[in-house]
Amino acid sequence: MSRPFALDPMFTSLKTLGGVGPKLLGLYEKLCGPAVIDILFHMPSNLIDRRYSPLVKDLERERIATIKLTVNEHVPGSSRHRPWRVRCSDETGGIDLVFFHPRKDWLLSQLPVGQERVVSGRIEFYHGRPQMAHPDRMGPVEEYDEIAAVEAVYPLTAGLTHKRMLNTIEAALQRLPHLPEWIDGTLNKQRGWPDWHASVTAAHSPADFDDIEGITPARQRLAYDELLANQLSLRLVRHHQTRSLGRALPPDPALKDKMLEALPFTLTSAQQKSIDDIDKDMASNDRMLRLVQGDVGSGKTVVGLFAMLNAVANGAQAAFMAPTEILARQHTESMGKLCDAVGFEYAVLTGRDKGKSRTEILERIKNGDAKIIIGTHALFQDDVIFKDLGLAIIDEQHRFGVHQRLAFSEKGARTDILVMTATPIPRSLTLAAYGDMEVSRLDEKPAGRKPIDTRVVSLDRLEDVIDGLKRKISEGERIYWVCPLVEDSEKLDLAAAEERHRVLGMHIGSRVGLVHGRMKAVEKDAVMEQFKNGDLDVLVATTVIEVGVDVPEATVMVIEHAERFGLSQLHQLRGRVGRGEKPSSCLLLFSPKSGETARLRLSTIRDTEDGFVIAEEDLRIRGAGEVLGTKQSGLPEFKLANLSVHRDLMQIAQDDAKLIINNDPQLKTARGEALRTLLYLFRKENAMKYLRSG
Repeated sequence: MSRPFALDPMFTSLKTLGGVGPKLLGLYEKLCGPAVIDILFHMPSNLIDRRYSPLVKDLERERIATIKLTVNEHVPGSSRHRPWRVRCSDETGGIDLVFFHPRKDWLLSQLPVGQERVVSGRIEFYHGRPQMAHPDRMGPVEEYDEIAAVEAVYPLTAGLTHKRMLNTIEAALQRLPHLPEWIDGTLNKQRGWPDWHASVTAAHSPADFDDIEGITPARQRLAYDELLANQLSLRLVRHHQTRSLGRALPPDPALKDKMLEALPFTLTSAQQKSIDDIDKDMASNDRMLRLVQGDVGSGKTVVGLFAMLNAVANGAQAAFMAPTEILARQHTESMGKLCDAVGFEYAVLTGRDKGKSRTEILERIKNGDAKIIIGTHALFQDDVIFKDLGLAIIDEQHRFGVHQRLAFSEKGARTDILVMTATPIPRSLTLAAYGDMEVSRLDEKPAGRKPIDTRVVSLDRLEDVIDGLKRKISEGERIYWVCPLVEDSEKLDLAAAEERHRVLGMHIGSRVGLVHGRMKAVEKDAVMEQFKNGDLDVLVATTVIEVGVDVPEATVMVIEHAERFGLSQLHQLRGRVGRGEKPSSCLLLFSPKSGETARLRLSTIRDTEDGFVIAEEDLRIRGAGEVLGTKQSGLPEFKLANLSVHRDLMQIAQDDAKLIINNDPQLKTARGEALRTLLYLFRKENAMKYLRSG
């Protein structure tokens, strides 16, 4: 099944467009990609309005103006450092066009004396006379309408000019094919969207800032195309994976009761609902693909344990994969007690296990003695062979890629997949990254969890903060101190952390520890262990305090330069405290120089502990790539859709994709054929192979 012929002009190299040589092609590849379609999907980020067209006497300082002028004379600079002036005028007054180091012959040909010309650029005044330095556009009077218009401005890279980009876009638009309509007719009519060809053309001819923001019909339509391609490809994968026969692993009521008795707390209704969802999935013959999203401290691990119970009750094995060693060992500690209570053998495997002990663990996994296996990415390795892996649980999915998730599931023949994350993700992002999965949300905190007293404090009051910490330490409490992000540089982050560690050591004493990203895992674990055991009172850290690390005795979280962190990240860090009996607090220290917006953002964290509310606000402020970190999350990089603007379209796209797969899973109808074109247009060839395998 090959790409439709109509799309071929879109996937030819940009070098086939006039004026794009090897050097320019390299710049375009770096900026947006090597093919014609890449430049067409490179959207304007701003615009220049050249429609202000006054007479010379009415010109306003600092405005971009487009004016008709007569060229009166050329006045070369009296020295190399003096500009060349072209004196021009209209019927109301004179203006100078100013050029530094121009090519004389070019300038004389562009602006011949006695001729009328249209020029456009920013107006300045010099000794009371208006001037325009290096006009952006110049041309004969016949080009007035073309020049006095709204001009798209594109993101550029060093070496690429605005004019060159406009020329290349113009050449690419000449290749634009007319394609069959893949959007549902009712939706199209309801929204008043133009067809694909008209939408792309309109997107590159913005009339006002609504076009740039992506809220005009043309831009909405293109965003929807991209979101539908994303959701349809994920649904094709899901349809194929769930139909590749799973097996029934129904719950055992007696074992569930035994586990419930062993729990030292009562399940929340959100936990109970998630367990019911999982029981239903696992009891069916289709493979389970489910995401459990839980806010910090909402009790995901217990939900995962009940899922593992189902697998083991049916004679299969269950594996639980955590992103770090310290978390794998922590889960072993909490789960191990419950496994013992119901009488299940378990094993833990991390990168730390070597030699004879590793061989023994691998043997227990292979012969099936170990029913529940807890580990890190070490579980991916080729020499880890399961006797019968019925369920794979992946904790903190965003720390692994989608491909790793699939690779892990292939360790068993018909493995159910449960993915868990403590990062509250806005609904639109959840669909983009995990649209192939069903979703359960844990949006309640277990009974007894005390609210965390969050305060926003200026760094001016640093000494008061340190004095307050001394009082807390004298009462036997432990403190996290998270150091700021510095210009995305691990080296500078480390310097900031080392300096804070030194200062706190001077004030508080020797029981101050330090962890940072450049330490080896074993060194980090050792310091964390000291903090956990009470040998340290304060733990200074860069952001390497892992999600899920549990020290119930830690009651204070100080986050320095909180204005530099994303809201979701601040919420994650705050969740490291409030896990024990004592009341907990979080201090968000901000720079006195930070603006009003930064303080407003911090007040969101102060005013709510609902991670999902915080995540939606974070998406609105920072955009999708920043919230999840596109590279780490498996979140696709959208070129036309902006999830903070088009979030409503994501839900429509998901519903539409579900309907399409239910009614036409092989995409054989007329609309199905058009949808195949859509998938190829957005390079979703991987999903197409599931059509072939039927």
